[in-house]
Amino acid sequence: MTSYAAYAALRAQLATLTTEAFRPELADIDRLPTLDLARLMNDEDATVPAAVATRLPEIAAAIDAAAARMAGGGRLVYAGAGTAGRLGVLDASECPPTFNTDPAEVVGLIAGGPPALVRAVEGAEDSAELAAVDLAALGIGPADTVVGVSASGRTPYAIGAVEYARRAGALTVGLACNADSALGAAAEHAVEIVVGPELLTGSTRLKAGTAQKLVLNMFSTITMIRLGKTYGNLMVDVRASNEKLRARSRHIVALATGASDEEIEAALGATDGEVKNAILVLLSRVDGPTAARLLAESKGHLRAALDATRG
Repeated sequence: MTSYAAYAALRAQLATLTTEAFRPELADIDRLPTLDLARLMNDEDATVPAAVATRLPEIAAAIDAAAARMAGGGRLVYAGAGTAGRLGVLDASECPPTFNTDPAEVVGLIAGGPPALVRAVEGAEDSAELAAVDLAALGIGPADTVVGVSASGRTPYAIGAVEYARRAGALTVGLACNADSALGAAAEHAVEIVVGPELLTGSTRLKAGTAQKLVLNMFSTITMIRLGKTYGNLMVDVRASNEKLRARSRHIVALATGASDEEIEAALGATDGEVKNAILVLLSRVDGPTAARLLAESKGHLRAALDATRG
């Protein structure tokens, strides 16, 4: 059982964190009309992008380093607890349908495992050892990137994940919402987005969570752009797994090529429905197998494949 002295020490530590700070000017917000509360929250949220903007150089450096490892076959792994863990799992789970990645390429780990996505798992976030076990199960190594995510920057699970990954030779990133965080210090790349105290004291699912979502959006999206998963601003690696995405696939091919519906259907038929391959077929007037070969030789970069046919 945790002693009173240990609780007192933890309370003192939390009192130093910006994300835990009390704002006396908001002590009576429960008396405000709903519209005023909505305006207040909206004003608070509007400050988050500016806080992210101050750390764009650090974010870009971490993305470039991660993309280089992924280009060599590495994986991107997010590790966090609570809201931070859920945001990592969310970002990872959206990569396969958006960029046609294998589910093992971008992975989200949450302290306590899948049950923690919907309810708290007691004590999971306090275990650095649990993070080591989770990463060991993935066989983390030098080709991989591990992003520890923690609003406070002190969560043992996130810090433990980064420390284990660094010992394994992986690239490490610490995403936190407090300056000079333990998580940032443990990682090779520190990304610390200081959004200030929350509207509700210590409720880091608010501004801190929004900041983390914005950074994770950048991390996965720009990494995939660097890996050739897009053509301009078109998602040419989209996986057409439902009717909406099948319609979107045809729209993307149309935007990229200006081809007729009949030409698009023929190109998709010749390429087993692969959007990127169909675009290459239409723009370069090659057949399906040739398009597949050219894209393989260009490591999936459509622009490079197109240049090869024009050379």
